Parts: sequence; C-alpha cells; structure tokens
Amino acid sequence: MGISVIDLTPLEQTALLTVYARALDSRASHSILGDTWAESVAAAIDYDFAGLQVQTSVACQTALRAKMLDDRVRTFTASNPYAVVVDLGGGLDSGVYRVAPPATVDWYTVDLTGISAVRDQVLPTNPQSHTVVASVAESDWATAIPANRPTILVADGLFAFLTEAVIAGLFRSITEHFHSGELAFNDYGRFGALSRAALKYLPQKMFKDVGSQLGFAGFKDARHPLTWNPRLQLVEEASLCHQPEVDLFPGALRVATRLTGLTKAGARKARILRYRF
Repeated sequence: MGISVIDLTPLEQTALLTVYARALDSRASHSILGDTWAESVAAAIDYDFAGLQVQTSVACQTALRAKMLDDRVRTFTASNPYAVVVDLGGGLDSGVYRVAPPATVDWYTVDLTGISAVRDQVLPTNPQSHTVVASVAESDWATAIPANRPTILVADGLFAFLTEAVIAGLFRSITEHFHSGELAFNDYGRFGALSRAALKYLPQKMFKDVGSQLGFAGFKDARHPLTWNPRLQLVEEASLCHQPEVDLFPGALRVATRLTGLTKAGARKARILRYRF
C-alpha cells in the first residue's frame, strides 16, 4: 500500500499531475528531462495516476520547462557557489537531485502543509534540501530562508493557480526579503475564453482538475510584472517552442510545436521568463 494522498486539497493535488507527467517522460526512449526520481515518487503514492489521462504533449512540455528551469539554476549556482535556491510551490519536484548543485548551496522548497508532508516521505533526506511549510500568499512565507546570499527563485506551474493580486504581492515580497538574485518561472501567455473553454470541456480528468483551480489569466507582456515591482529587471523570455529539445517530441507534436512558435502569440503560450533584482 502506497502513501495516501486523499487528504490533499485540490490545489495540492495538482502536484500529482506534474510529477506523473515527469514520470511519463522518464519512461520515453528519448527522455527530455530524465527524471527517474519522478517515477519512484509516483510509485510510492497510492493514487490512480493513469486516470488523469495525461497526454503526451503535456508530458513533453512539462519535462522541457523543468529542464529549462534546471539549466538556469545550474548556471546561477555555478556562478554563485554559496547561493540559495528557492522552489516556490515545489510540491514533489526533485530538482535538487537533478541539478546536483555545489555542496555549499542550500535548496528550499516552499509549499503547503499536506503536499510538503508527502514530499518528506517520498524523497530522500539531503543536507542541502529544506522543506518550508508556508503559503506564498502570506507575507511571512520567506522568514525561514536566508536573505543575504545570492538567491534564485523558481516556480514551475505555480502562478496559474494564484490570483493576480497574490502574484503581485509575492513579487514585491521577494525583493523585500532577498538582497539580490533572480526569479525564473514558466508562463502560459494569456488565457483567453477559448483556452478556458477547452480546459472546461475536454474529457481528460487532468484538464478538469487544472481548469477548476486556475486563478490567473497569464501575462501578455512579460514586462507587466515590472509595474508591480520596479526592482525587477526582465532579462530573458525564452519560448519552449524554440528549444532544441523539441526535436525529441513525437513527430506530429514536434511539427505542431515548431509551427506554434512561428508567431509571437504562439511562442508566448509556453515560455520561461527570468528577472533579475
């Protein structure tokens, strides 16, 4: 019998979808992320993952955006060997094991009570890894994290489930607490009426689970967060559609992804944004 997750809130349960998508990628003959930890985490949990009906496109895109964020963390920690990494809403992510930063780096995963408890059961202890039980919607979420070391904060899939007011408050609190660093996260562009309708009416359970939790319509202009916090500086906007790893996608999905990336609006639908402060 695996670890029970029946007490997780609907928002916390979205972490199950993400870890399963990474597990599916790890099984592929040409894995993008190669996250074997995701496979072992999913195997340790008592949950009907197959019932989520995760599509190949979702598994590929989830793996690629995680790889893009991992690469940026590697670059930052290589240049700042005494850095702090903060994974906002990290859930069951095994990024600290994939990235394997220098031993002098501390990695903090911030998430809610239920999913944090599951995380501590399914992932091995690591002297660099620290779980912070907190809601990023609260003003004191960063209290337990060092403020005076170079810091890179990452968020994978988190902001779609927060309101714009909460995200704006979070972006302000980052520069109020941390002295210097970077913020990198994935963004889906602007969710319009068509996208919301698709999430509502598509038959797969995963779409219904995600759609019911959406709180933020997404950014059209990557510079919009600067209106919330002028201490942030946009330094990168990278579309998943333009990454070389798209060549590892199955044929039809590979072609569709490349075509999507030919327009600015299409390229914004799956991208990594990075800011410096």
